[in-house]
Amino acid sequence: MARRIAVPSSNRRQVSHLRETSDFRQASDLRDAMLETYVVNQRINQLVLDHLDPRAWRAKTPGNRGRTIAAIFAHVHNIRRKWLRLSAPHLQLPPQLERTRCTQEQAKVSLAESAARCTEMLSEVLSGPASRIKKFRRDGWARPWPGGAAMLAYMISHESHHRGQICMLAHQLGFALPIKAAYGMWSWEKLWKECGFIHPR
Repeated sequence: MARRIAVPSSNRRQVSHLRETSDFRQASDLRDAMLETYVVNQRINQLVLDHLDPRAWRAKTPGNRGRTIAAIFAHVHNIRRKWLRLSAPHLQLPPQLERTRCTQEQAKVSLAESAARCTEMLSEVLSGPASRIKKFRRDGWARPWPGGAAMLAYMISHESHHRGQICMLAHQLGFALPIKAAYGMWSWEKLWKECGFIHPR
């Protein structure tokens, strides 16, 4: 039978401190990995915009129903603004995008800016109890959530949904994304490195 070793109280405090330090590092690593994931999510938006045929930008949808690709990208940006305005009013809001007039280049610039602000918001939310952001407010009608992992998952899910719409719509309009973009959005190791990170974690 294994013999139990008594640990002096001073050593117990040291072991406890080391455990807390280790826990802190793990929490910090997880937080950084979550933020990196959001940055990569934005890189995929830029990848689509970089390779989208300009003729598809304002092309009428099949049956002339639903949003154009320009309007979908504007919606993604403007919804980010709403999340920022409702959840982190202390952060500066980027200008709104006009869905009927914005250009592809304007969308690229605006999405980069709103992603930077959302990354700030997520960084603060994931920093712990000291965060000024206590709730994630998706919309005026929606019940607020505690700020945290579900908030990040919701934000990425929203954008993934609309990227799927954009890819399908581009294909239906006869302007399918080139292979480099269609498959590139799944090359997360490469995307991670393009964002300046080491690898997915």
